Amino acid sequence: MSLPPRNKSLYQIPTDLFINFNPKALLEVTFPQPTGEPITLHAGIQLPRNATAGPPTFSAIGDIGMGPFVIATVDPDAPTPQDPTNAQIRHFLGPNYFTESSPARGAEALVNRTAAISEFRQPTPPAGSDPHRYIFLLFNQPTEFNGQTLVTPTTPTNLFNISAFAAATGLGDPIAGTFMLVGPDPTA
Repeated sequence: MSLPPRNKSLYQIPTDLFINFNPKALLEVTFPQPTGEPITLHAGIQLPRNATAGPPTFSAIGDIGMGPFVIATVDPDAPTPQDPTNAQIRHFLGPNYFTESSPARGAEALVNRTAAISEFRQPTPPAGSDPHRYIFLLFNQPTEFNGQTLVTPTTPTNLFNISAFAAATGLGDPIAGTFMLVGPDPTA
């Protein structure tokens, strides 16, 4: 699959994460809004923090099969992009996603059939920080993934390493992804 030009910026994300990123599909991430239309990310879009309360919904454009899949979200810029000593922060880790057709949109909705390992955590860059990147990755889920114990609901979310986790659990390389930028709330 050839990625549309606006999504070529996806290729910026693997250098910090030390993963091979050669996507075969586009991952769409959509945030519901309390008023107005939901916001669907385009790679590299900057959103205000209040637009990212979530939890987001996910869909894929491209032939990815039926699942299961794992979706992970990480912040490689904590506490600041210039000094990421607390990175990566795991903002979401959800297994057991399967596709559901949505022909009107040309996308396959990704629906979770079990609880997330790490529920969605809203982006919260600290005051004074430059905007952080929040990277969403879609992996094929190996058969034995549900038995992994490296990350549980009580595992700390900081100092996570998505590439080491993917290698240790057999996730391999992501098949789709996107990212957004979120800055700290403006000060009064």
